[in-house]
Amino acid sequence: MTESYLYAAARTPFGKFSGALADVRPDDLAATAVKGVLARTPGLDPAGIGDVVWGNANGAGEDNRNVGRMAVLLAGLPTSVPATTVNRLCGSSLDAAIIGSRTIETGDADIVLTGGVESMTRAPWVLPKPNRAFPAGNVTAVSTTLGWRLVNERMPAEWTVSLGEANEQLAERFTISRERQDAFAARSHNLADAAWNDGFYDDLVVPVVTDRKGTVLTRDEGIRPGSTAEKLAGLKPSFRPDGAITAGNASPLSDGASAVLLGSGEAAGRIGADPLARVAGRGVFALDPQEFGFAPVEAANRALKRAGIGWSDVAAVELNEAFAVQSLACVDAWGIDPEIVNAKGGAIALGHPLGASGGRILGTLAGRLQESGGRWGVAAICIGVGQALAVVLENVTGGTR
Repeated sequence: MTESYLYAAARTPFGKFSGALADVRPDDLAATAVKGVLARTPGLDPAGIGDVVWGNANGAGEDNRNVGRMAVLLAGLPTSVPATTVNRLCGSSLDAAIIGSRTIETGDADIVLTGGVESMTRAPWVLPKPNRAFPAGNVTAVSTTLGWRLVNERMPAEWTVSLGEANEQLAERFTISRERQDAFAARSHNLADAAWNDGFYDDLVVPVVTDRKGTVLTRDEGIRPGSTAEKLAGLKPSFRPDGAITAGNASPLSDGASAVLLGSGEAAGRIGADPLARVAGRGVFALDPQEFGFAPVEAANRALKRAGIGWSDVAAVELNEAFAVQSLACVDAWGIDPEIVNAKGGAIALGHPLGASGGRILGTLAGRLQESGGRWGVAAICIGVGQALAVVLENVTGGTR
C-alpha cells in the first residue's frame, strides 16, 4: 500500500473556558485552523484535497450538522472539497488523522486535510423531548460542556462515575500521590511557558481574532508561568473531600481548533513541500469506561508493534494530559524516561478542547522530532468511556535518534 505522511500542522491558541475565545463560534475556529495549515503549504491548490476528516466531541450546538464541512466552506475552499466529521470524544482529531492516513494508504485520496475543534464555552444546554405531548411539570436543561449526560439507566453505575472520580480511583489503584500529581502539573506549565518563550510554537499556532474590535489571541491562555508543586498544594480537591485531584492537576475546560495535512509521498509535488514525518503505526484500545485514563498504555504498545519498534527506540512522546494522575500511570507503565514526555508542556497548561487535542499532540510531536532530530515519536490520548488512541510518527527529514 501507499504510505502516508504528515506535511504540515497548525492550531489556534487554546482559550480558557469563558475566556478570550468565548465569542468565537466553533465553526469559525475550525476555519481558522484550516486556513492556518494551508498557509504553511502555499503551493497546494486546495481543489486538490481529496477529503477533509474533522473531529468534534460535542456536536450539540453551533458545531452541529457536520462542522468539518462548515469549516471548509467558511475557510473559502472550493465547494468541491468534501468533508466529514467524526466523534471519538477526546480522541476525535487523532481519529481523524488515523482515518485520513488510512484513506491515503488505500489509495482513495492523495491528500487529506484532518483536524478538530471544540468550544466548551459555547457548548449549549439541551432539553430532551418529552415522552408525551404537553407535560405539565418542569424540565431540566442539561449541560453538554463535559462528561456524561442523559445517561441510559441500563448503564452500570460504576461505568458512569464522573471523569474526576474515575481518576481518583486510578490514583488509589496505582498509589500515585497528590505530591507527584502537583509536581507533574507544575512541570507542564513551566515547560509550556519556556516553549513559547523559545519560539517553539511560533510556527505551529495561528492567531485568532476574538471580537469585532479586532482583538487577537496569539498565545495559549491557560499557562501559569512560575507554577510550583507547593503553590498547587494549596488548592482544594475537586471530587472527593480527601481526594488528590484539583483544578490545578487536571486539564481545564478549553476552546480551540487544530489541523494536520496528510498526503502520500507522491503528493509532495502537488503540495509543494517535503513531508515531515511518516505515519508508521496506529493503535486503538478500550477498557471498562471508568478506566479510560489507563487505556493509552496498550494503545501505544499496539501502535509501536505495528511500527516494528519498541519503547527504547522512541525519542519523544506527546501524551494528552487529561489528568496528571492518568498521565503518570501511563508513563510508569511504559517504563520510559519521563523527560521525553510532553517536553513542550501538555494539556494541563495548554488546555484540552476535546475535539482539537489529538491534532495538537500530533502536530507538536512532529515539531519536536524536527527540532531534536529524533527518529521515532508517539502521540497518545485517553478517551472518555474507556478508550484510547495512539499514533507512531517516523521523522523523515534525517532523524536518527
